[in-house]
Amino acid sequence: MAILQINKMDIVKEKYPDCEISVRKGGQPLLLPRLFLLATCFLAGVFLGQFIAGRLPETIGTELNAYLERYFQVSRESLQKAFFSVVLLYFRYPLIVVVLGFASLGVVLIPGITVTVGFFLSYSVSCFVAAFGAHGAILAVAAMGFRCLFTIPCYFILAVPAWRRSAALTCLSFGRGRRGSLDVYGRSWWSLVILCLFVLLIGACLDLYCTPGLLKWALNQT
Repeated sequence: MAILQINKMDIVKEKYPDCEISVRKGGQPLLLPRLFLLATCFLAGVFLGQFIAGRLPETIGTELNAYLERYFQVSRESLQKAFFSVVLLYFRYPLIVVVLGFASLGVVLIPGITVTVGFFLSYSVSCFVAAFGAHGAILAVAAMGFRCLFTIPCYFILAVPAWRRSAALTCLSFGRGRRGSLDVYGRSWWSLVILCLFVLLIGACLDLYCTPGLLKWALNQT
């Protein structure tokens, strides 16, 4: 199988030299450059979030208090509703990049999604800090620590190969060959997707039961 995949790569390179896909010896793709580029997009979103948060109105503290009250109310009254909300927060960006990995348009949209991930994370933390001062950082860790621990690694683990696959489809779409000319959706890809989704589900369950207690503890420290 490895020899067959290498031969497919050679055929694509010969037919489409302008769309060369970098590979190591043994046919393994070079993912580090793409990881670096996506990490740069993520950092750009972080800096943008901090910049926008610096222009927050003074009423942000009141709005955050109202948000925390609604959060505790939902977690007490409806476990099912809280579970679906947490699952949505955990799965939205990883699933988006998985879907974009099947479209040539993903070569443009995946970096944009990565900027968005960094922006909203930074903006949320900055809101807590602006509203509660130095203690806001503790509140932000209590509110989003579990989520970031699971979602950010899984996001990049899925986004980097999805971006590579989207780029491969883009190259093939500009040539005369068929999409089947390059085997970009093998068993390893699906195994990676299933593993990450399973890890995200575990994280969502832990978040649902641990985060309310952590937030209460952080609020009691004020």
